[in-house]
Amino acid sequence: MRPRIAILASGGGTNLQAVLDHFAAIGDARSGDIVLVASNRVCGALARAMAAGIPSATFDASDESALAGLLRDHDVHVVALAGYLKLLPPSVIAAFPERIINVHPGPLPAFGGAGMYGSHVHGAVLAAGVPESAVTVHLVDERYDHGRVLAQWPVPVLAADTVATLSARVLAVEHIVFPRMLDALAATITDGRAVS
Repeated sequence: MRPRIAILASGGGTNLQAVLDHFAAIGDARSGDIVLVASNRVCGALARAMAAGIPSATFDASDESALAGLLRDHDVHVVALAGYLKLLPPSVIAAFPERIINVHPGPLPAFGGAGMYGSHVHGAVLAAGVPESAVTVHLVDERYDHGRVLAQWPVPVLAADTVATLSARVLAVEHIVFPRMLDALAATITDGRAVS
């Protein structure tokens, strides 16, 4: 049995769609199965899950037991944050050691932390005048954007870039890197546990 993956999202779900498309393209060679898409609010990601025939749910992010119960009910082994903007409860972090990943639209640790998501990251990168941004996939712990980095792919910052143009270029790279890193993490799971 392949590891069972839950994806948490808060927005339109383009990274979810990239994962679904990648897993469909590699078919039975994929290392895991998406069994749940969940969000703390009604969003486009839930509609994409429904269209793909994947169970979806909303939960109250202020209730620490709500997400843990949902993941338990779906027998989840791996959790992927694809644009999910809330800190995970400590009980969820503890239940999935080294089995929760996030994709971040900038280089970490320089452009991470509370409030650093989406256009906030791209604006900070442009304001800093650095020559490149990055897509970072990292393990999730109790702090925003703090866990061990698993992959970081550089994305050049061009002289004429705006937040919108940099965002589009970074997102295109997220859609390549994130599904592959999720598949790679799932490949390390046996009997619901990460292999070190």
